Amino acid sequence: MARRGRFIVLEGGEGSGKSTQAEILGLALDATVTREPGGTPLGEALRPFVLERAVGPLDDRAELLLMVAARAQHCAEVIVPAINAGRDVVCDRFSGSTIAYQGFGRGLPVAEVDAACTLATAGLEADLTVLIDVPVEIAMSRRSRPLDAIESAGHQFHERVRQGFRTLAAERSTWVVVDGCGSIDEVAERVGAVVEARLGAVPGRLGPHGD
Repeated sequence: MARRGRFIVLEGGEGSGKSTQAEILGLALDATVTREPGGTPLGEALRPFVLERAVGPLDDRAELLLMVAARAQHCAEVIVPAINAGRDVVCDRFSGSTIAYQGFGRGLPVAEVDAACTLATAGLEADLTVLIDVPVEIAMSRRSRPLDAIESAGHQFHERVRQGFRTLAAERSTWVVVDGCGSIDEVAERVGAVVEARLGAVPGRLGPHGD
């Protein structure tokens, strides 16, 4: 029987470093590295509507539905075929981000947001979700480029998002919290260690990396 690929998600707030860590981990695992919203032509086309408000302000429910529409296509087109073919997948954001941002952050009913995510993914869950946790003040101080519509939502919003992530991690056995403070290499070592502990050896773990 062919080996099923492992599905690993990196979660965290803005400025947590999860995108960099997803690339580092994906390289170490020789995995498919993908992101949300994005990962498919549909997802990449929807990304500016969500992050840059390309057609103007979005109702919170519209924001949610764009996110889960992109995820449904992402699962069908990229993630499920890859893991079924025996390839590991490392994803920068998944359903946890939608629950944290649109549920805890925007204030939409968390149970309903969770149900929308389950519908979009046909029940697919990550084998391991690594939450890279960084205090909001530190995370936002890392931003050097102009902020997008979600990044600029304000401190209280991002604090709700952070607490939402921490709540999910406390409730779900497949989640692990990693301290995101420190250098890129220090955080990469922590991420590699938890992946290795939960899922087995990480080949080539984990030499020096640039940003």
